[in-house]
Amino acid sequence: MIEIEFTPEDVARTRFVISPLWEVIASVRILKGADEQGVHHTWTDRVRSRLAAAKVDLTPLTELIPVPTRALAGFLCPPPTTPLTSLDVELATLRATPLELLRTSSEVAPERIAALRADPERELGRLAEAIEVYWELALAPYWPRILTFLEGDILFRARRLVEGGARSLFNDLDPQVAWDAGTLRLRNRFARGRRTLDGRGLLLVPSAFVWPRVFSVLDGRWQPTLRYPPRGIGTLWAPARTAAPDALAGVLGRSRATLLAELATPASTTDLARRTGLTPGGVSQHLSALRSAGLVAAHRVGREVLYARTRAAETLLTAAHSA
Repeated sequence: MIEIEFTPEDVARTRFVISPLWEVIASVRILKGADEQGVHHTWTDRVRSRLAAAKVDLTPLTELIPVPTRALAGFLCPPPTTPLTSLDVELATLRATPLELLRTSSEVAPERIAALRADPERELGRLAEAIEVYWELALAPYWPRILTFLEGDILFRARRLVEGGARSLFNDLDPQVAWDAGTLRLRNRFARGRRTLDGRGLLLVPSAFVWPRVFSVLDGRWQPTLRYPPRGIGTLWAPARTAAPDALAGVLGRSRATLLAELATPASTTDLARRTGLTPGGVSQHLSALRSAGLVAAHRVGREVLYARTRAAETLLTAAHSA
């Protein structure tokens, strides 16, 4: 059990952030077998085949993430300093990691850490490049859906904080977390003792790929951080309603609205044509128009191009369904 002591200043400085780089690290754990309950099987089935087809070398990344995981190397994902940072910013921080932070107590091969310390510029560059490749193949096509999910949880938690204060926020955060008289108690199989935040507050990071664990950063070198699973994580990959809302069809046209509804998960032109009954040529024309409008993004995976909804499209569909 870890007990985290809060002062009034710590409560005032507690805030939420979203970290794309952390989602990279956490999702690699899932691909390496950490998803024993199969919560992410829809995603892993697609992504494993995609990575295999792309024939890319991700070992500079994957060999630093042990499974099973007692701990993760802190330098892999320093807590972000802004509420919604970008992967580019986080990778710039990673590339600039000081030599003294290139160490870990996790089950990483000692020779891998030795190589990082022997030539940090080269090895951190290789690591960042592997992360960029992995992101484009495994996460970028799904990021609008993941980001909408994470932001929805932050909005819910913020309401809990406003309505009931820190007790309401933390007692509803996760079964492994409890608030009692200014102390946050965190069940942890690998660490115990009391910690102080020293007036820095706590970063709360919702993570799509962390369940059923809660990961904490409390060693003093970085901003104190708690990475937790959002509410309803089991619904993240559930099929969305594919019927195009009439309100959206009235604005975009039935075919384009239907294509947006079908893109609950990334799909190719051929897949969309098969599922909608439209011709491949027609699907291509509609997707081009939707891309121009900022509603669809394209991601090349080997010889295949996958299309995915953007955040703007997710917002449109949510508004249309609730109209």
